[in-house]
Amino acid sequence: MNFFIELKEGLSIAWDAIRANKMRSILTTLGIIIGIVTVTLMGSAINGMDQAFHKSISMMGADMLYVNRFAWLAHSEAEWRKGQKRREITLNQAKRVEKEMTLARAVAPLVGMNQTVKYKEKSASGVTILGSTEQFLTTSSFTVGQGRFMTQAEADGGRPVCIIGLDVATNLFANESPLGKQIKVGPRSLEIIGVLDKQGSFLGLKSLDNQVIIPIQQLLIGYWRNPDFQIQVKALRLDQLEETKEELRGVMRKIRRLAPGDEDDFAINQQEQFLTMYNKVAGTIAAVGLLITGLSLFVGGIGIMNIMFVSVAERTREIGVRKAIGAKRRTILMQFLIEAATICLLGGLVGLAITYVCTLVLAVWLPVSMSLSVMGLAILVSLLTGLISGFLPAWRAARMDPVEALRNE
Repeated sequence: MNFFIELKEGLSIAWDAIRANKMRSILTTLGIIIGIVTVTLMGSAINGMDQAFHKSISMMGADMLYVNRFAWLAHSEAEWRKGQKRREITLNQAKRVEKEMTLARAVAPLVGMNQTVKYKEKSASGVTILGSTEQFLTTSSFTVGQGRFMTQAEADGGRPVCIIGLDVATNLFANESPLGKQIKVGPRSLEIIGVLDKQGSFLGLKSLDNQVIIPIQQLLIGYWRNPDFQIQVKALRLDQLEETKEELRGVMRKIRRLAPGDEDDFAINQQEQFLTMYNKVAGTIAAVGLLITGLSLFVGGIGIMNIMFVSVAERTREIGVRKAIGAKRRTILMQFLIEAATICLLGGLVGLAITYVCTLVLAVWLPVSMSLSVMGLAILVSLLTGLISGFLPAWRAARMDPVEALRNE
């Protein structure tokens, strides 16, 4: 019970001291405000980057495997050159993978290129053209918003049809439905049978809405006869991903006629590779960034400590009076710790308000997100900074000799 009475009394004295020295209190909190703003902005940027990355990477699917000539994350120039010398992956190999895999829900060959897309007088340049089969809808994260996706007959027969992304639909068909319309993709005319839902971008770099999907045979006949394919394989079950990967490796080695002692001349890529790389990079960025921004909090803490030493010196007689009438060391210690913590907490709350406004502005251009965990951490850091910075001055006040303190004028 005494503790809560002392806490209430300490809060009252701390608040009176802050009100009595408004300008000094404001100037003291500036260091904490700057420190909290920098730390929370860094935390919000890291949090936003983390959310944006995981949202993008989730499009790849945790149960997906991708067969390419190159490893996505080649760690050296030698590995990249080795990938260049590998044989290309063909459509026939993709078909054999589809036929021989037993642990795959869907297998889709994929190849992409850029073309200009036209409709009447309007045109869109740099549009990604993807050639695949009907199974691409299963292996990808795409969903059709209007119309339908291609059928197996359309994919195998190379029918002149296409499914367009939302950006292409918006740019070329502002005030009319695109379904059933003919667009020119490069030199060929294709009928629109579907429009994809909004997909967003991949890692904030590539828009997934600025693309056109066409049957793989249409691409081979009209645009690119011998491309290097990617084979997308969706596992039957997520918990069988490793078994699916081993089966896929065995099938690919058999198809490409590799001897038992030969090294793989292909790469099986998956989401996990990006996650592992990202966690390492993001961890380093977070550690360095928070260390640098934490220096501003350290400077703010030094300012709080200096001001508290001044406050103790100015109130030496008050301390002597309180100790003479029975105040314990613990009470004096708590009084000045509460004052330091209150100043820091006020600075932290002001800093949070400033950061919140900054994140709203920055969110227009950057993936910045201020979460409740970042806010809670900022408040906790403010309190800890106050307690740590105010401890030495409070300890000095608590250990004062009441007789000597009363002699102070």
